[in-house]
Amino acid sequence: MKTGELQTMEASDTIADGLRASLAPRTFAILRRELAGVLLVSEAEIIETMRLIWERMKIVVEPSSSIVLAPLLKEGRAANLQLAERADGQAAKIGLI
Repeated sequence: MKTGELQTMEASDTIADGLRASLAPRTFAILRRELAGVLLVSEAEIIETMRLIWERMKIVVEPSSSIVLAPLLKEGRAANLQLAERADGQAAKIGLI
């Protein structure tokens, strides 16, 4: 995203194998236009989040799906997103999909 050009990925070694696919040019263009930011997580954070979801909700999730929640568990990470200000002045709300 930083370079503004679609990058190719030769190989990836991650527990989140559902995310190993490369982006298509059309998808990349949409992300460049609409994306508020990117939050990165480690393999350990993916596993910790899977464990948390199991312990709290008794739901077994695929590692790729836990990456949605993982970065928000560390204080201050959501501040890296460029979220629009709310009209009522309250803190921004984030939906996880």
